[in-house]
Amino acid sequence: MYDLVIRGGTVVCSDGARVLDIAVQGERITAIGECLRGTESIDASGKLVFPGVIDPHVHFALSVGNTVSSDDFYSGTAAAAAGGVTTVIDFTTGREGRTIPEDINARLEDAKPSIIDYAFHGEVIGWRPERAEEISRAMAMGVNSFKFFTAYGASGRMSGTGALLHAFRVIAEKDGIALVHAEDESMIEFLSSVLPAGAAEKMETTALVRPDLCEASAVNSVGLLAAETGVRCHIVHLSSAMGVKEAIRARNRGALLTAETCPQYLLLTSQAYRGPSGHLFSAAPSLRTAEDNNALWKALGDGTVDFAATDHCPYTSAQKEWKGRFDALPGGLPGVETLLPLLYSEGVHKGKLSLQGLVRITSERAAKLYGLYPRKGCILPGSDADLVIFDPNETWIVRAGALRMNVDFSPFENLQVRGKVWKTLSRGELVFSEDRVLGNRGRGVFLGR
Repeated sequence: MYDLVIRGGTVVCSDGARVLDIAVQGERITAIGECLRGTESIDASGKLVFPGVIDPHVHFALSVGNTVSSDDFYSGTAAAAAGGVTTVIDFTTGREGRTIPEDINARLEDAKPSIIDYAFHGEVIGWRPERAEEISRAMAMGVNSFKFFTAYGASGRMSGTGALLHAFRVIAEKDGIALVHAEDESMIEFLSSVLPAGAAEKMETTALVRPDLCEASAVNSVGLLAAETGVRCHIVHLSSAMGVKEAIRARNRGALLTAETCPQYLLLTSQAYRGPSGHLFSAAPSLRTAEDNNALWKALGDGTVDFAATDHCPYTSAQKEWKGRFDALPGGLPGVETLLPLLYSEGVHKGKLSLQGLVRITSERAAKLYGLYPRKGCILPGSDADLVIFDPNETWIVRAGALRMNVDFSPFENLQVRGKVWKTLSRGELVFSEDRVLGNRGRGVFLGR
């Protein structure tokens, strides 16, 4: 007799889907089969059972300028659980003069209220020779992926080509992963400098100074360095067809390069900037075109883009109050709660993704890349009982006021969605059920990798 049996759901894995029972003992999956018996049971008949979603790119309680992203680790992980997400990977907040291990310790304190499990990428601000030893110490602390920027020079976050070359060599030697926000800083600066009078006062100008060429140029450069050094390199929030082509080119050169994209780059276009609330869509990279949307869907479907993430970085309307310039706004969009429903509704339901493909891009591939598999990212005996029971037939309308993310705005407002999370289990415990968050503050654990 098992502690819990989830009965009669269609269990979806990357290699197929079958109606099966899943038995849970304590925090782990212990059996998968038919006619299993448990002290407690959940009838999942007519529903889909997925591995718990991994969102490998979120920004909770992120300080930017004079403000902080509006979800902290409690509200953000509660919203995540409501969306079927059972693991998030956030980022340390790098500061000039502070070591990466110090950044990790600070972030571990921030994350204590989490109700689901979490890991970190180490943000690298200002590469210097001493960072090599810091990378080793960070990896001993359970952080094996490190983020770099090819933009944001004014904030001190940008790493130049020489710094990236050195950093990639160090990380390759230690078998870590280098994450890159890929935009060409010099191109952004030039295009900003030649804007016609009044252009900066329009939100749509953000797409002009951060075009697809800006992303592609940076992916090209980073890809060359990755091929030369042998580092495992991951491009975050890929947003354009041109960027996809450069990722393919890098792999053809021998680069061990992976990439993610986000729902905003699959579903939205730069036309969003033209509305009265256009400034609320501020984020980088910029929103693109319908052609870019289609190219990214295709790339997700065929594996060219490895998985989906959200780059969840929410701000309220007050925080994004229009100040007269497109570049005077905090950048970031909410999304951790809507990731799975949107990918199911707009991807699987509309024939752009298979059910098995959905599992690959929402859990399995991220788990494998970031060293969480097979504890996370799959439904197997011995794996954590991180499970999503999903109703594929329920329809609903996205309304910011009904979401649990700490925002009063959704970029997908009024979108009709097919499919909704019914229950979410994290390590065998119901943390969300039928529109109620049940997980206790602080129950999430840090996942060292």
